[in-house]
Amino acid sequence: MKKTLLIAAVLGSTVLSAQVNLNKLKTQATTITKTNKVALSEKEVIDGLKEALSKGSSKAGQLASAVGGFNGNSLIHIPFPEDAQKMETKLRTIGMGSQVDKFVNTLNEAAELASKQVGDIFLTAIKNMTVKDGMNILKGNDDAATQYLNSQTYQQLYDKFKPIVVAALKQVEITKYWNPLMTRYNSIPLVDKVNPDLEDYTTKKAIEGLFKLVAQEELKIRKDINSRTSELLKKVFGEADKRK
Repeated sequence: MKKTLLIAAVLGSTVLSAQVNLNKLKTQATTITKTNKVALSEKEVIDGLKEALSKGSSKAGQLASAVGGFNGNSLIHIPFPEDAQKMETKLRTIGMGSQVDKFVNTLNEAAELASKQVGDIFLTAIKNMTVKDGMNILKGNDDAATQYLNSQTYQQLYDKFKPIVVAALKQVEITKYWNPLMTRYNSIPLVDKVNPDLEDYTTKKAIEGLFKLVAQEELKIRKDINSRTSELLKKVFGEADKRK
């Protein structure tokens, strides 16, 4: 009797052990399967982010360079130079509001013309993205890709934009509107004379506006599933959603 009970106990222990091991194997298999389903290769991460940045920067360039791209968009519209706000206020009070408006319009038209030239600079920076850059972007804030693009291209954009802005300002005849405003204002007794660098100001504002639009496009891809227009974008940013 004792022998029979001992054998039964041993068999029961063996069966229980086998069941535990089997359950453990099933759990491991499930974990591995799930991991494989969501795992992204480094190449997929980089390719997906390059696609997102290419899409976002291209759209931003199109929006900014369109007629009214800056003038008609309150997000990026270039205002009267900040260091000459007193001048704008004073000129409007003496009845020169329409001339001020015409001047501001020409600044924005110049930025629209310059924005036609951004494509190559953005594409070069996107092609040079490293694996480390990609992983940081994937795990970063909602504008992480835009910030990467800014850090990699700002000086190049400025150097390329500046002469284009200079030419654009001439093309839209900025001096025809600016010089009379400045002359009239500086002739008013007791005012502080102003002469802001319009070329530098417009260049910086044009670039700033472009990156606002890129950030806007990036946010769409991160937040709106319908904006993920390829399987790769869906996979990469679907994984990014899970990491938040």
